[in-house]
Amino acid sequence: MGLSTMFEVKKDVLIVRMSGELDHHEAEALRNNWKEMMYTNSIKHVVLNLESVSFMDSSGLGVVLGRYKEVLQVGGEMVVCSVSTPVRRLFEMSGLFKIVRLEENEEHALFTLGVAS
Repeated sequence: MGLSTMFEVKKDVLIVRMSGELDHHEAEALRNNWKEMMYTNSIKHVVLNLESVSFMDSSGLGVVLGRYKEVLQVGGEMVVCSVSTPVRRLFEMSGLFKIVRLEENEEHALFTLGVAS
């Protein structure tokens, strides 16, 4: 199926919306595109919308964790929202929700970061 990714910048927040399957075939391109968006736009926070992600494996998890670490280095926060059931299970098993905040939807995630949508 592949992965479709859309990036949007609101103030110092990068919104990452993904749909499809995030596996080892897609991980490297996502990592490169995401890093480029963060550095060319002076991003502090990330909102990760996973509503339409039907599958994610450990390589996808690695991309998310890598960007989480970069956001922490600039004093920011990563917020995950609208997580599909299969991805929610992966995040729970990996312990990711212990370090990344989960919000119900993108609008609320942006609000908690001080950005009106």
